[in-house]
Amino acid sequence: MEKLVLTEEETMLADMARGYLDGAAPVAKLRKMRDANETHDAALWKEMAEMGWAGVLVPEAQGGSDMGYAAANVLAREMGKTLTVSPFISSAVIAATALRQVADARAEAALARIAAGEATYALAVDEGIKFDPEATQMTARADGNGFRLSGKKQFVVDGAMAARLLVLARTENGLTLFDIPADRAGVTRHRSNMIDARDAARITFDDVEATGEDVLGQVDQAMNVLKPALMAGQGALAAEMTGLAAGAFDMTVGYIKERKQFGVEIARFQALQHRAAHLWCEIEVTASAILNAGRMMDADPENAALAVSLAKARATQTATLAVQEGVQMHGGIGMTDAYDMGFYMKRARVGAEWLGDYSYHAEQVAAARGF
Repeated sequence: MEKLVLTEEETMLADMARGYLDGAAPVAKLRKMRDANETHDAALWKEMAEMGWAGVLVPEAQGGSDMGYAAANVLAREMGKTLTVSPFISSAVIAATALRQVADARAEAALARIAAGEATYALAVDEGIKFDPEATQMTARADGNGFRLSGKKQFVVDGAMAARLLVLARTENGLTLFDIPADRAGVTRHRSNMIDARDAARITFDDVEATGEDVLGQVDQAMNVLKPALMAGQGALAAEMTGLAAGAFDMTVGYIKERKQFGVEIARFQALQHRAAHLWCEIEVTASAILNAGRMMDADPENAALAVSLAKARATQTATLAVQEGVQMHGGIGMTDAYDMGFYMKRARVGAEWLGDYSYHAEQVAAARGF
């Protein structure tokens, strides 16, 4: 059985990413962006692309590094530690994976643009209050050699800044995935004020024209393209949330080592030591689940669904525990905006809902195990 520990190459990648992100994208930068009502840093994304991060899942023939899903998850985890704001998951992971399922010149050109940092994507799937792609009601009505898209999407992460949209719609005999420019006539984007200061949008499609070339994959066969992309996104999001938990843990341990009560550092109180040790163990176990999900996506993607859902479910639980413990161990100041723990709590809450919440993935695990 393969050991669930980082390889030497993955450790080097994590160290390199940590060194860059600590300087280029600390939590303090998120605070400044929040205060300025900004949700995208184009210069930061350009630098990430120049380092090869945007092309981590893009084939070398299209200018990418093609390092694989385990490597993408390593990057996502390091981004989670400082709550980095970027379209990495939406563009470099979800969109790149979807485009890789389609072997044509148009998809290859789109992959090249992603790797170069020239194209940003958002996934427009959610319509109700919970993640449920199969329940999509947005319609794609046949119109000559093309389609007319009508309906609404919500909770489209990176939807306000993305140049292109991957849109799931219901066609005559199933679901079809479309790749369309975000500024096409009939598309109206309404920016949402996310609690974690990230970019999201509600999008209305009013009789939007889509040609046959806009179809990604085959008509009525969207899940052949979308399922691998969703699993890739869920795995990377789980990794980001595990990094978030680690970042919150480090902040909390640092605080209790300095905070004194009755002249004694509260880190010396056995009750807090036990809680910190328990949280550390949970983060390490979840990190192993993330590694396993990445390994499965690289080696056996057809059978990776269980590993990915297990990783997302555990990451949601662990991130929630980490921020709750962080707020409690900080005491009253943990609830104030002056301290960064609130940013971790808000990001954890949003991450818990995106691409399927705990209940959704727990049900996937139970079904896969025959329960």
